[in-house]
Amino acid sequence: MFGIDLGIDLGTASVLVYVKGKGIVLHEPSVVAIDKNTNKRIAVGEEARMMLGRTPGNIVAMRPMRDGVIADYQTTELMLKYFMEKAGAKRWPFFRTRVVVCIPSGVTEVEERAVKQAAYQAGAKQVKVVEEPYAAALGAGLDISGPTGNMVVDIGGGTADIAVLSLEGIVTKRSLRVGGDKFDEAIIRFIRREHNLMIGERTAEEVKIAVGSAIPEGRPDNAHIDVRGRDLVTGLPKTITVNSQECYVAMEESVEAIIGAVKEVLERTPPELSADILNKGIIMTGGGSLIHGFDIRISRETGLPVSLADDPIYCVALGTGRLLEGSF
Repeated sequence: MFGIDLGIDLGTASVLVYVKGKGIVLHEPSVVAIDKNTNKRIAVGEEARMMLGRTPGNIVAMRPMRDGVIADYQTTELMLKYFMEKAGAKRWPFFRTRVVVCIPSGVTEVEERAVKQAAYQAGAKQVKVVEEPYAAALGAGLDISGPTGNMVVDIGGGTADIAVLSLEGIVTKRSLRVGGDKFDEAIIRFIRREHNLMIGERTAEEVKIAVGSAIPEGRPDNAHIDVRGRDLVTGLPKTITVNSQECYVAMEESVEAIIGAVKEVLERTPPELSADILNKGIIMTGGGSLIHGFDIRISRETGLPVSLADDPIYCVALGTGRLLEGSF
């Protein structure tokens, strides 16, 4: 009788919800804060993210998704239920909530089943799972219905998905558990090693956004940022300055891993589709693709034209929307 169709980009770093007929209605971090004594939910999303690394003993702020898959099942279910209700889903007997959820292309059957089960437990009546590079290609506005090749590099918080698509399907693909989180970890390790300074995940993310670079020359304005943390020698608070060249050195290993995977997918691509990709180039989506110079770096290494999608962060969610607007 009543119903709502939702497209959910269940990411490691953030969750986006698309409502059929309305567009993207929700974009929140994938963080949940729980009271350990009562097991009650205290906060979800942006409110919970502000608590990361700042909670007292009885409250734990956690990210239930790791490397693109569910790490804590019950907390993921709590989070999904909250976001679905916030988007307008109701838990009434006659209310049908149909959901399209995105997953990385390299997940196992068990991991896929966990995502489906979490959506059912959160109140969905019908669940369809779709691979992220496929949804990202749709969201980026690529025409994948014809017999021509399209290549998508989707860099999220937990995974990087690289795929070549043709005739409504994925021809070759590779999923790496390297993404924004790995960049953050690399920055934390670098600053600890080079400056004897301990910083948290949130600070590392701020550094990545402000001065992150995937090319050796760094940002054109040689951007730098003041970083505050705990001095490992004295144990006292301390401030240092980090520039984009240092950030490049910190992230180089993770960037290389993604470029290696892109080359591997290109090697496995049928020659006819390779010719199409040479003409059309590679499309980059996901939050990780916004790192300064990433498109330039992939273009240099592969010799192919590389371009960013119009809304890289929203591509996967918009792709689920296109699937909902079509046939479920």
